[in-house]
Amino acid sequence: MKDHHATRPAGEPTGPSRRRLLGTAGAAGAAGLAFGAAGGALGTAAATERPTALSSVGAARRPFHGVHQPGIADPAQAHGHLIAFDLAADTGRTEAAALLRRWSRAARALMAGEAPPGRLHDTGIALDAGPSSLTVTFGFGRTFFDRTGLTARRPAALEPLPPFSSDELDPKRSNGDLWIQVGADDSPVAFHALRALQREAAGTARVRWQMTGFNRSPGATASPRTARNLMGQVDGTNNPRPTDEDFERRVFVPAGGDPEWMAGGSYAVVRRIRMLLDAWEEVPLAEQEKVIGRRRSDGAPLSGGTETTPVDLDKRNADGEPAVAADAHVRVTAPETNGGAAMLRRSFSYHDGFRDDGAPDAGLLFVAWQADPLRGFVPVQRKLDRGDALSRFIRHEASALFAVPGGAREGEYVGQRLLEG
Repeated sequence: MKDHHATRPAGEPTGPSRRRLLGTAGAAGAAGLAFGAAGGALGTAAATERPTALSSVGAARRPFHGVHQPGIADPAQAHGHLIAFDLAADTGRTEAAALLRRWSRAARALMAGEAPPGRLHDTGIALDAGPSSLTVTFGFGRTFFDRTGLTARRPAALEPLPPFSSDELDPKRSNGDLWIQVGADDSPVAFHALRALQREAAGTARVRWQMTGFNRSPGATASPRTARNLMGQVDGTNNPRPTDEDFERRVFVPAGGDPEWMAGGSYAVVRRIRMLLDAWEEVPLAEQEKVIGRRRSDGAPLSGGTETTPVDLDKRNADGEPAVAADAHVRVTAPETNGGAAMLRRSFSYHDGFRDDGAPDAGLLFVAWQADPLRGFVPVQRKLDRGDALSRFIRHEASALFAVPGGAREGEYVGQRLLEG
């Protein structure tokens, strides 16, 4: 996988960084800097003092341009926003192309740590921060193609996901014409990008739904570790890795595939999965581990070894029972029990307060990437539907599927090969 360093198209001026804008906003930004008693003093200091170096977290930068869009194979960040839009009633292909052009221009600037276009109206929430590993990823829903007259170019892989018995889906929080995934290791940077992109959509697309998630912050553990979900379980051990020989084949649409405009792209399945944490926390640890098929302490499979030891589905305990139960989550989802089906899970946890009964409205914003959802997500979810011990502790409350085109080349905007092809 090759990504190119992010640069601007020839003739397009490089925007000022968010940090430098603090001292160079001038009269247009003076009112904003005056908010609070220290506002004016901060502006003067920034204009005269040499800025200190950003921390390693703030300085980290992901390239916008490349074979693939950012935010797919990159490590998941600490803060994430998922947002879907529906095109306005009078919006067609021309207006959609203009929106993707604006979004791409804004994303390229924000990911470089620069102020977005139209910065005179910007709140400046991320003014002091660097890129903080910000990524912005764009996708198209099934209905986008109908609304823009591009039905003939819609991928066959965008067929609606089949219904599953565990679904309790809210249609208002599912699907959408367009989708954006925002991730960053700094919360204000992530929100700033979300707000800038939502503002660029005004008059062309309206928000259908939005979800906010989180992961562990960089440096929070003594050494890098696989993340844990809100059930306390290590989550993501068996994920495909970019170093795997078949990673590209599993995750990305190959060149020459159908349709051609999806070359280098991927398909994102998005599911809001609420965890029944009150019920889960009442279950003894040994039973929790049996449900998952792994030890909670270190993520090692119950068949033995360490976290990264392959699960031995044939191993039996001294009593003759399988070490990994027949309905354990790791057994049901294992590629070898699903015809080799695999996907790259890059999810966020979420907590949206408490329900009327006092239970936490919390769980997983599940995002799975694959070259073909009919060969990735669908067969695995069907298997889970038939007999996963974890099913009684979760509820699937929202669902969506998006075609995420390949990355923008230098001088391109995301989706240009579809919209102008």
